[in-house]
Amino acid sequence: MESEGYSQRLEILLRFQKSLNLNFSALELLDTALTHRSYINEAGRGERAAHNERLEFLGDAVLGQAVAAILYERMPDGSEGDLARIKSQVVSEQSLASVALSVGISEALRMGRGEELSGGRSKKAMLADALEAVIGALYVDQGSEKARALVENLLGPRIEGSIGAPSKDYKTIIQEYAQKYLKTLPVYSLGKAEGPEHERLFWVNCSLEGKSYGPFPGKTKKQAEQKAAERVFSILEASSPEAAGRLRSIAGPAPAQILP
Repeated sequence: MESEGYSQRLEILLRFQKSLNLNFSALELLDTALTHRSYINEAGRGERAAHNERLEFLGDAVLGQAVAAILYERMPDGSEGDLARIKSQVVSEQSLASVALSVGISEALRMGRGEELSGGRSKKAMLADALEAVIGALYVDQGSEKARALVENLLGPRIEGSIGAPSKDYKTIIQEYAQKYLKTLPVYSLGKAEGPEHERLFWVNCSLEGKSYGPFPGKTKKQAEQKAAERVFSILEASSPEAAGRLRSIAGPAPAQILP
């Protein structure tokens, strides 16, 4: 930490870590996590001076692994698609920014004067990045177990809410998405049915915007249609950030939106 304003900055950092029941061995890691690049650039400290982007990179990976592990443990019957959908909601920029705001990152984050005047303290991307950087800093300082404990402390209620709340099935999500954004409807067609009557297997295709997906099997036509819709959901979600955001907003349960 720099000498100028050291006492004031130290007080901010100590107050922040106390609010989260943390105790950094190397407080400079927390200081770096809560320092935006604009602060370094504006002060003319050069490219090698410490800002939070490297810790944010690390924290993003630590956060994703922790949430994935928590969901895997708490949803023993959850499909890969369900796990991925809930994870994407929990670690979304909106979700992380809301949490960051609630724990005081906006007040503790150092940034350049220009960035602050342009509304930096309420920018969702900046807040979410800083939260990831704090997680990364704790991982470096105290290891994966402490970092996971912090993730559970910060995001546990959102994870439980997402697991426990009723969610729309994939067929409903795809239908609503297609109607709202593509101005069309998906069409499900039975490709074939095979096997004896008591062990019938149905294969269903899903067509959307001239593209056909499938066939996908199910013990009933309804189950096969859901599998087809789940696959379409995954493909569309991976196609672009815009499509992923639209699908998540339809799928719900969405994180509380406390930012404008």
